[in-house]
Amino acid sequence: MKHRTMLAPILQSLIPNEELQPLLQEANYVDTARKFTVYELFIFLAEAALGKWDGYRDGEKRMIVCGLRPADHSTISKKAKEVPFNVFKQLLHLLIRKCNRSTRRRLRLPKEPLAVDSTTISAGQNRLPWAPSVKGEKSGIKLHVSLLTETGELHRVTESTGKQHDSTLCHVVTDSNFILVADRAYGKHKQFDTYMEQEQRQYFVIRVRYNTFLHEPVYRDRKRPYKHTIEQDLTCQLGTKARLTRHRFRVVKLKDPQGNPVVLVTNLHRPSAEKIAEIYRQRWQIEVFFRWIKQHLNVPKLFGRTPNAVYGQLYTALIVYVLLQYVYVQGNSQVHPSARLSFAAFDRLISLAALPPEWVVYLAHHLSLP
Repeated sequence: MKHRTMLAPILQSLIPNEELQPLLQEANYVDTARKFTVYELFIFLAEAALGKWDGYRDGEKRMIVCGLRPADHSTISKKAKEVPFNVFKQLLHLLIRKCNRSTRRRLRLPKEPLAVDSTTISAGQNRLPWAPSVKGEKSGIKLHVSLLTETGELHRVTESTGKQHDSTLCHVVTDSNFILVADRAYGKHKQFDTYMEQEQRQYFVIRVRYNTFLHEPVYRDRKRPYKHTIEQDLTCQLGTKARLTRHRFRVVKLKDPQGNPVVLVTNLHRPSAEKIAEIYRQRWQIEVFFRWIKQHLNVPKLFGRTPNAVYGQLYTALIVYVLLQYVYVQGNSQVHPSARLSFAAFDRLISLAALPPEWVVYLAHHLSLP
């Protein structure tokens, strides 16, 4: 079973036309094209992401294979340019709400870790002149993402140009119902105080620079020696006296596999230092996610040049990831243990039409939709 043979019916079942129309109305867009509708553009972009299409040259033949009405290059390009990308963005979050499921908390923490980070999609300077990058030699756009680390499920996504700093959009993708896990780009001392003082406290584990000044450190009592590469566990205020945090925070110091210092700041005081380190290690899941979408969903090859066309393609690629993740998680819990796969193996085998018989039976007869 190929990607493109299973995707269209799942999309049609999860997002029927009666749910798409209110989104179009909210975006003040009227679908006037007779040959190629918004829904067909959505299916086309999803199939292009999964099929690694190089462009629209053989678009009509490939659309027939995917069960879509034929349309020439100019029709598709015009449609992609005109449809507001906010439609695809809202479709993504609608799909996330439908497909995400709560999981058991392996670390026995009060809340589940939520990794936050961004990835940059680069292009030539003349291709996207409206999206200059920091270096100036290329243009680029960013996807700011929050990901549930235990299941690999997307939580929130937003977009920006390459010059936008990660910390300015952190509030859009974070959620106080989860433990924020992030790297140094989000380690702003003023924001740490804000997390403590907001109505619903935001718990976090964030890496800061190794030379961050620690004011009046007090080392925590511990009866057993530290495990692994953990070196210190203390509480302190952060920053110099001129920019000192109002609250005391917990700091855990350790070494990474290469021996480089890692300094973690958190407002979680009950978990052990080893659990704080394990929470931060889960942040690597979002790096795996970024690598996966760039390798498998044809994201680096942009089909358009306008913001609507570019962001519409990227949000559609994320929708495809949510669908595949939903199918995989559900199937891996139902097939026989001997046929269970990693997500990478599932993606590779389904692309090659080489899934085990147990998976073929599941996809044909037992896949349930939310």
